[in-house]
Amino acid sequence: MKLIFATHNKNKVEELNLLVPKSISLLSLEDIHCFKKIEETGSKLEENAKIKADFVYHKYGLNCFSDDSGLEVEALDGAPGVYSARYAGAEKNNEANIEKIWRELRGIPNPKACFRSVFHLNLHGKSHSFEGRVDGTVLFEKRGSKGFGYDPIFIPEGYEKTFAELGDTIKNKISHRAKATVKLLQLLKQHL
Repeated sequence: MKLIFATHNKNKVEELNLLVPKSISLLSLEDIHCFKKIEETGSKLEENAKIKADFVYHKYGLNCFSDDSGLEVEALDGAPGVYSARYAGAEKNNEANIEKIWRELRGIPNPKACFRSVFHLNLHGKSHSFEGRVDGTVLFEKRGSKGFGYDPIFIPEGYEKTFAELGDTIKNKISHRAKATVKLLQLLKQHL
């Protein structure tokens, strides 16, 4: 089965390719020659995931899914959430995003947070949504060299290391995206 992952983010495609069975050929937007930036105009993760998946499905007629993920910090009323990638500005600078989080959390010990990922799948004319979530805390120092985004400052519950320290093998079992992917794969297996 060919399935389009409606993203230009190569890190996400590589991460998911480690999780999907060989019977599913996961393709990115570049693989179908879609270089257009799909505007994420939603105010919720769910809305942005649907916008991207619907764009690809209606324009190309291909089975596809997309995700929108974000770090939600309790003390910041769920921010940065849907704005996680561009929290410090439109240039999507990971370092600036982390610095902004730290500034806003100054004086708050062990701030609780979660990573949430919402998938929207358009498959054979039907729509499905899946969510994955992992709770944890924000760290006030960067640790580890694996992962991307906020991974160096997020410690998942039950662990003493950040996502960036845990590496792909563990992260791909416990992350928000991994949990949403399990739900996605359960449905896809019914159509293989």
